[in-house]
Amino acid sequence: MGYYDDHAYENRNQKGKGRRGGYLLSALAGVIVGALLVFFMLQGYLNANGQSQDGKMKGLGAEPVQQQVAVNVTSAVTNVVDKVGAAVVGITNIQQSKFWGNQGNNEAGTGSGVVYKKSNGKAYIVTNNHVIENATELEVTLVDGTKLPAILKGTDPWMDLAVVEVDDTNVPTVAEFGKSSSLKTGEPVVAIGNPLGLQFSGSVTQGIISGLNRTIEVDINNDGIVDWNAEVIQTDAAINPGNSGGALINIQGQVIGINSMKIAENAVEGIGLSIPIDSAIPIIQDLEQFGEVKRPYMGVSLASVEEISQYHQQNTLKLPPNVTKGVAITGVQSNSPATRAGLEEFDVIVALDGKEVSDVVGLRKYLYNEKKIGEKMEVTYYRNGKQLKTTMDLSVEQKM
Repeated sequence: MGYYDDHAYENRNQKGKGRRGGYLLSALAGVIVGALLVFFMLQGYLNANGQSQDGKMKGLGAEPVQQQVAVNVTSAVTNVVDKVGAAVVGITNIQQSKFWGNQGNNEAGTGSGVVYKKSNGKAYIVTNNHVIENATELEVTLVDGTKLPAILKGTDPWMDLAVVEVDDTNVPTVAEFGKSSSLKTGEPVVAIGNPLGLQFSGSVTQGIISGLNRTIEVDINNDGIVDWNAEVIQTDAAINPGNSGGALINIQGQVIGINSMKIAENAVEGIGLSIPIDSAIPIIQDLEQFGEVKRPYMGVSLASVEEISQYHQQNTLKLPPNVTKGVAITGVQSNSPATRAGLEEFDVIVALDGKEVSDVVGLRKYLYNEKKIGEKMEVTYYRNGKQLKTTMDLSVEQKM
């Protein structure tokens, strides 16, 4: 038979209440201590991360703080662009064409040019010969989009240069020429031009001088025979179709080259070529003043001996077996320096002023680069197997 002791139950109940009260006090104390720790930790974090002296958190309080950051992006390159950019223009080659019996003028291509001079109401622009080649009209586009009709002053296929003229009313500035002879490999440069046409006008690319005095073979008349060796500057600044005629600029903002071509092959990247400004300046001056380049003139047609068959070397030119290089005269113009010097068809030139000449390109380079109009030149040549010498008075070609 069961029973229970009320007193004993009450004591047990009181003991349970006592134990629960102790647990509650301990838990409450833990909560208070934890809250204090969190508060002090938070207070330290706020002080370390931008809380103001009055207790308001920057950017999160009732009075947010706005900060403005000014970044200075001016650099040597931006200074170059500011100085020269407006002097680089677009040049549009317009040609006559017929389509289904209808004749009209159409855009044949677009290149670049550099304004180098303003004088007497005219602005003068240098570009590449291949930019303006076969044009019936030329149009210049300025940096602000203004389009101006242009007049061709002169062109030179040998150096791939041309000069055009526009009214200078809206032309904002001219470029300054530097010295390409003072360039160093690795020197930083900037190219400005219009790659792929006027859509990307005034494009700026940056690179370095990758090489100096590079020699590139040039076929002027597209007959498969090398006519000239162009000496150019190599750069890795991006040069694309449409950049032709644009400026290669040093970090002082001076034009040190006229961009002319690039080597475009699948396995090649970053080889752009530019005409050194030291070589270009006398050509530009002649084109502006005379409409052509005044070069010493011989009045002969030429062929390299090494391109002539062995049969004709021996039977037509009658060269000694040990003479395998030189320049054969295949024609002589009447009343020319060559005629007056006594040179004849089938003579073979082997030296000029005592310096060996091995091919047509070498002869032209010596004549154009080393001699001046009015100077005398000693010519060593073979005729009928015998070596002879004569002196030629160099003159300028007379245009008919």
